[in-house]
Amino acid sequence: MTSSTKWPADFLGLLAKVTNRRAKIVIEHILKNGSITTEDLEKTYGYNHPPRAVRDVRDQGIPIITERTKSASGRSIAVYRFGNPADVRQGRLGGRRAFSKAFKLDIAGHEPKCGICGTPYELRYLQIDHRVPYEIAGDSQDTLVTTDYMLLCLSCQRAKSWSCEHCQNWISGRLPEICRRCYWANPESHEHIALQEIRRVDIVWLGESEIAQYESLRQLAVRQKVAVPIYAKKALNDHVVNSSRS
Repeated sequence: MTSSTKWPADFLGLLAKVTNRRAKIVIEHILKNGSITTEDLEKTYGYNHPPRAVRDVRDQGIPIITERTKSASGRSIAVYRFGNPADVRQGRLGGRRAFSKAFKLDIAGHEPKCGICGTPYELRYLQIDHRVPYEIAGDSQDTLVTTDYMLLCLSCQRAKSWSCEHCQNWISGRLPEICRRCYWANPESHEHIALQEIRRVDIVWLGESEIAQYESLRQLAVRQKVAVPIYAKKALNDHVVNSSRS
């Protein structure tokens, strides 16, 4: 659809009610031009993380579809358009709930850390994340339940966003139960990562003694002429095999 598309009046009315600044910029650009690209968001509007701006629109319940196009330099980039107005997710207008600091503390427990990589952070550097993406299941109904959420560092949050937005369940299925079995919702006990038969563990070495251990591991990997993750996986596998024999 192009900028000349005649959108239904009720759909335009919903768009007009959106107050989130980033979401409004995306909406107005698509209404005027028919679509918006990651290049537009980066160069025209100065957004370093374009998918976050598009996610703001989806948070409002507005359907957005993602396609691919070429940038001015020939690079493959994402292009976003409105989806079918009939797919508007009712009850989402206004976006996500505002979470209180007390609720964030409840999720954090006695030691604030990232729910994916396990790295401890000051609470202010962690963001509340929906285990099942908001775009799939929304917020907990009525009373918020801490187990529906976790805290993520910025790096893991971006990695999760990219992975989720390229998952077929996000694109077409949108089944919460599939998300709940994914690494990004349940890293401790997962069956897949974005529907791929993959198992993953994120390990961070923190502090002087742990960093010294990492350097020893790295040196061993260098001697074997392999990458650190490959050497670490082999060492873990050897340990498991030896433990099973004892």
